[in-house]
Parts: sequence; structure tokens; C-alpha cells
Amino acid sequence: MKNLLIIFVKNPVLGKVKSRLAQSIGAEGALSVYKKLLERTRETVVNLDIQKQVSYSDQLDETDLWGNDIFRKAVQKGENLGERMYHAIENGHKQSFQKICLIGSDIFELTEEIIKDAFKLLDHYDIVLGPSEDGGYYLIGMKTPVKKIFENKKWGTNSVLHETIKDIRRIGLKFELLPTLNDIDVLEDIKDVDRDFLLS
Repeated sequence: MKNLLIIFVKNPVLGKVKSRLAQSIGAEGALSVYKKLLERTRETVVNLDIQKQVSYSDQLDETDLWGNDIFRKAVQKGENLGERMYHAIENGHKQSFQKICLIGSDIFELTEEIIKDAFKLLDHYDIVLGPSEDGGYYLIGMKTPVKKIFENKKWGTNSVLHETIKDIRRIGLKFELLPTLNDIDVLEDIKDVDRDFLLS
């Protein structure tokens, strides 16, 4: 397989995930929501006919829902999110994958078709971005790692997508955007259609 999908996840530990959401529903509630988002992400990607890798925030888990027979596993490396994403994509490139997409694990609306479209768009563009409603992005895809677009960003703020696009244009690369989706960080991000599943 020449395509690689990297799924960035946080180890689901009480008090260490969805801290802003926890302010509204408590740490246990936030952990429950995050575990359901992980389940949803797995269901979305599991049948994709590409190589899949789960990259953990802290440590490998060989016995979780990401089966070792389907998913490669790695631990993120780097001081901030930008370094971690770049390192993961660069490592995939070194393994001779031709197209690499990286996604987060907290986008309830993400679909298999959107991910497939991202890989198709890389036939014609250097970079593909999936914008999130909070000003960041839920997916980034590329054929060749470009370190510059992961540097000097205020991660977790609404300027990330805008500054990333500015860097891409400054370098002179071709890019395309996917549909804008909702990134769940606070209680207000959980839309009515998702509440029964996420908050049950």
C-alpha cells in the first residue's frame, strides 16, 4: 500500500482529555465523551483499504480498541503539536508512503468518503486541509513533508488554519480544502444530533 492514514489520539486517561469539556460535565464525563469519539473514529477508518497507523500521545496500548492486526502503532514525538505532526508525516515519508493524511480523533462528523476524497485530491494538489469550525484543521494531507507549515503556530487557537494557508501560499504550493467540520472541544460543540450518543 502506498497511502498512509495517521490517526492522532490521546491516551484516554481521566483528567487528561478534553479539559475544556470537563469544565462543563466533569472529568469522568469528558473521558466518556472522548472514548466514544475514539470509537466513532475507529468505525470511520477501519474499512479503508489503506495502511493505518495510530499515534498515541504518551504510550503504546497493545490491548485497546485499535486492533494490532489492522493498525500500526507509534508514539508521538515532539515538544508541541506541530512537531508531533511533522515527525509522524516525515516518518511515513521515510517508509516510502507516497500520500499521507493525518487526522485527529475528535471529529464526530468525519466520514470515510471525506478521507477518501483527501487522498484523491493529493493526485492534483501538494497539500489538502480539512478545516474545523474553531479555526484549526481536522485533517492534513501531503505527498512530501513540509516542515515550515507546522512551525510558529499558536496551536489550539482560531488562527491555525489561516496561518497555515498563508505559509502554504508563501512557499508556492497548491492546496485544496475539504468540507468544514465541527471539532468537539466544549459542550456547545456537541450538536443536538450527536447528544444521545456522546452524552448517554
